[in-house]
Amino acid sequence: MFAEQEWNDAAEPVPGGAPGGPGRPGFAAGKRRLPGAGLDGEAARKRPRGRRKAGVPRGAAGERPAGPGEPRENGQRPDADGPAEPAAELNRRQRRNRQKKQRRRQQEPAAGPGGERGSGPGPPEPPGPPEAPPEPRSGRSAALRARMEERLLGARFRYLNQQLYTGSSRDAARLFRADPAAFHLYHRGFERQVRRWPERPVQRIVRYLRRRPASLVVADFGCGDCTLATSVKNRVHCFDLVPLSPRVTVCDMAEVPLADESVDVAVFCLALMGTNLQEILGEANRVLKLGGTLMVAEVASRFEDIRAFLKAMAQLGFRTVSKDLSSSYFYVLEFAKTGPCRAGPAPGLRLRPCLYKRR
Repeated sequence: MFAEQEWNDAAEPVPGGAPGGPGRPGFAAGKRRLPGAGLDGEAARKRPRGRRKAGVPRGAAGERPAGPGEPRENGQRPDADGPAEPAAELNRRQRRNRQKKQRRRQQEPAAGPGGERGSGPGPPEPPGPPEAPPEPRSGRSAALRARMEERLLGARFRYLNQQLYTGSSRDAARLFRADPAAFHLYHRGFERQVRRWPERPVQRIVRYLRRRPASLVVADFGCGDCTLATSVKNRVHCFDLVPLSPRVTVCDMAEVPLADESVDVAVFCLALMGTNLQEILGEANRVLKLGGTLMVAEVASRFEDIRAFLKAMAQLGFRTVSKDLSSSYFYVLEFAKTGPCRAGPAPGLRLRPCLYKRR
């Protein structure tokens, strides 16, 4: 008994990893016997105080825990063996789990058509179409100049078109006599407009003449580029304000250089312009033979009242033979000369001016 008392008196707190220290009492003499103490009086080995919490390692040797008045390390328990690692640190098992997840993600395929996507690198994306090289400055300038010229030509065409429909045929003759280039510009704009139609009206007249004898003499008022004359075998007198072809005779449509009753067919294909329509159609009556044919192809929207127009034509000495109003772009009318024009105005002989809106 005396030997055991002496052993307890000689017991000292275990330095470094013992629970004693400031703020926690060490082993008091005579209190209890430390388990694991050797007979030679060596300090007893510390026994673990139960399972450690995950992520809190044991204290390092030689470090003492913080006392009641000392600050503790981040994540350290009051009774921890030593300074604990920060709470954000992962223990060994969590690190292993995270490494396994990363390896699984790397083995997953990339995003497929269904929209599921893995973490691993997918196949390289196919190269897109090569980018067009930037347009050189000279090319951009040329394109801009072409657009500006196109707008100017369009504006001038609208101006000339308005002059032709709102003035008399004599005014139009003087206009183009002073500036022949203006007629070429007008004809270009006119062809551009007619090219959008499903059918050109001059082709209707060509088919009509091909069914008639080739011996008939034709007078084409406002012939343009002489498409009618080059498409039939008939003899065709071509009249217009400016010669676009050597076949053309330049004159006012109200005063053509032909003898009375010298032609069999008179044609106005999109050529009934001017405010003096009664004079122009009266000139066609003059040169036509009795029983001769007058063919009129005109824009459909120009007719205010088709019945009033046909009644006025009867006053000018023409009987209506047929009328084709099936197209929404143009009407084709066929008349036969029954006699000379009757004196007096023809109030129903009105056509709207064919004016083009600015686009």
